[in-house]
Amino acid sequence: MSDVAAIEQFVKKYHALKTEIAKVIVGQDEVVNQILISIFSGGHSLLIGVPGLAKTLMVNTIAQALGLDFKRIQFTPDLMPSDILGSEILDENRQFKFIKGPIFANIILADEINRTPPKTQAALLEAMQERAVTVSGHHYKLNLPYFVLATQNPIEQEGTYPLPEAQLDRFMFAINLEYPSFKEEVQVVKATTTDVQATVNALFTAQEIIDFQNVIRRIPVADNVIEYAVSVVSKTRPNASSASDLVSEFVDWGAGPRASQNLVLAAKTHAAIHGKFSPDIENIQAVASGILRHRIIKNYKAEAEGVSDEQIIKSLF
Repeated sequence: MSDVAAIEQFVKKYHALKTEIAKVIVGQDEVVNQILISIFSGGHSLLIGVPGLAKTLMVNTIAQALGLDFKRIQFTPDLMPSDILGSEILDENRQFKFIKGPIFANIILADEINRTPPKTQAALLEAMQERAVTVSGHHYKLNLPYFVLATQNPIEQEGTYPLPEAQLDRFMFAINLEYPSFKEEVQVVKATTTDVQATVNALFTAQEIIDFQNVIRRIPVADNVIEYAVSVVSKTRPNASSASDLVSEFVDWGAGPRASQNLVLAAKTHAAIHGKFSPDIENIQAVASGILRHRIIKNYKAEAEGVSDEQIIKSLF
């Protein structure tokens, strides 16, 4: 199949996938879009929202519709790296045998990732970056496709271990979940207080997802679009000559080169889901907010004056 035909097929399957997810998830259209763009770009996502916004249900539904193996890990202060990676035990023949942990699945929901100590967060980091884990000197490859969707509660900060910037940078998207509208909440309550359960059908196989990821990576990008992406990212750095006034005044650290790579990759996927065979500047702008939000470190002045990430990102355009 040619890449053009593959993208046309991808558009159809993507719309069918959205319809399947909508059987269970009411609204949250932009959130679902960003998670799916991240998945088809081969990236990971961080979901930031208060409890009760159906983060777990959303990830579980997406995993079912994609036909992928799904595991949820509840991160707690006493969670050890071996609890997620797995450990070696002595079997009945007095031989060491490796028992795989919950990290061996296609989609991992790392629930409240900021509740666990840095040592355990670092164990997840290797899996995210290398698609492999090392236990007792042995290297174990993880099944592809592999995605980590982590959640973070923005209100309860007592007893949490905020993710270091280097680890935040590994997430392609940081996605803010908002409260549903009045109409959507009515729909949610109607759908969840009866004994009727929606059935979500698997529309993809693991190999199909890998094939579509490869097609998306092969999408050509014009030089001016890549230069635009790099210029947007360089504008987030306060010491750069191109930095906007808001950045110079309110930002301590800007985004690194990984943000430029992610912008271009996500723009390719965003173009593909809209049936385009090459991304343009509009596609870069459409995905920029989720990609830059967690990579811009604001200073105390921004916090004091209530300057939001969104205002700073808009000033880049």
